[in-house]
Amino acid sequence: MTDRASTVLWRFGPMIYGPTVLFALGEGAVIPLIPIIAAQLGADVATAALVASALVVGQLCGNLPAGWAVARIGERLTMAIAGTLSLVGVIGMVFAPMLGVFAASVFLIGFCAAGFGLARHSFMTTRVPLAFRARALSLLGGTFRLGMFIGPFVAAGLLALFGDEHAAIWFFGACLIATVLLVLLGPDPEKQIPPPAENVITRATSAMAEDTGEAVTGSIPSAERVGVFRTMWLFRRVLSRLGLAAASLSAVRSARQVVLPLWGFSIGLDAQTIALVVGISGAIDFALFYASGQVMDRFGRLWAALPAMILMGLGFIALAFTHDLDSAAMWFAMFAAVLGVGNGLSSGILLTLGADVAPKSDPAPFLGSWRTLTDAGGAISPLLVSAITGLSSLAIATGAVGVVGLLGAVAFLRWVPRFVPRTGPGEAAGPP
Repeated sequence: MTDRASTVLWRFGPMIYGPTVLFALGEGAVIPLIPIIAAQLGADVATAALVASALVVGQLCGNLPAGWAVARIGERLTMAIAGTLSLVGVIGMVFAPMLGVFAASVFLIGFCAAGFGLARHSFMTTRVPLAFRARALSLLGGTFRLGMFIGPFVAAGLLALFGDEHAAIWFFGACLIATVLLVLLGPDPEKQIPPPAENVITRATSAMAEDTGEAVTGSIPSAERVGVFRTMWLFRRVLSRLGLAAASLSAVRSARQVVLPLWGFSIGLDAQTIALVVGISGAIDFALFYASGQVMDRFGRLWAALPAMILMGLGFIALAFTHDLDSAAMWFAMFAAVLGVGNGLSSGILLTLGADVAPKSDPAPFLGSWRTLTDAGGAISPLLVSAITGLSSLAIATGAVGVVGLLGAVAFLRWVPRFVPRTGPGEAAGPP
């Protein structure tokens, strides 16, 4: 990384990466306990799973309103409001007298997480120079993964210390208070870090043009703000092509989190072994997050997207044929590591591609649509795995996920070169 890149990324630390770690750390501590607390409030297994899914559903529903909010009140204020409203959700989770209130609180936290995430994404889209955009956004994804990786261990420690699941929720509340204070009282990066020259829109380029399906190099002018739904229509071609490719990657990632524990249980492994294998896969994933950004900045977006999708697609398909083998446990561990490598190589790619094709002057409405598509892919995938497993078998469902991965690789190969600008060194995203 160049001196200029390291200097700018360091300046992002207190206001972007710091709040991200805090928010993800608290959220990661709470997520594993949501089904347990729901069961304590009277939910059966299916209902507890439904309550846990309220977090994802809330995030999915929050993306479009978040795009509207960021476009009108700015990234910093949106982050502060999202953090404050999340505190309301935390209080609701702690003192919920019934299951419905608890589920609504979980939904609210997911809804606010969408605003928090989109504000950071929008800010970095407009402030990070294109030459090291992928590294900056991969680092953002990596800080989120760090918090989500450490959070469950913090929750385990709090459970051992206090013997009460609500201790982790209070810890989340403390993280949110620290996040809001950091956002409000820390240096304002919107004032300290001006947009790079390449993101400044002149009057000569301020005419609005509909999406023609060609590379998105124009922008929505700052003089005329465009609503979220109008933006979706203007950029319908890139969203329906490259956006669906991105949704397929999100679907494969989400399926990995569901398939690996189920696969370990299905082949007869104990919970400790399954947790160890999944944990090692997650550690490999986390270790590669910055390497992904280096690859994208130096060689182009496809050099990260294609290997990631091919590795995960073939990994799932190969795993599907190992269920009844005598060495099933060995193959499970090996392909879990392969999936970790594939997922690690894709770190930051969805954030980076969204930033690449977003309008430069007012990216938030577009990013709201982009994140809605990718979150929808992640939300639907576990449901498809469950449905296919119920109708046939887990092996068939795993193979189907692999096919989705390979189809997504083809989609990236087709649409990334068409929609991602190719105007200079480090920006090319052509096929390797």
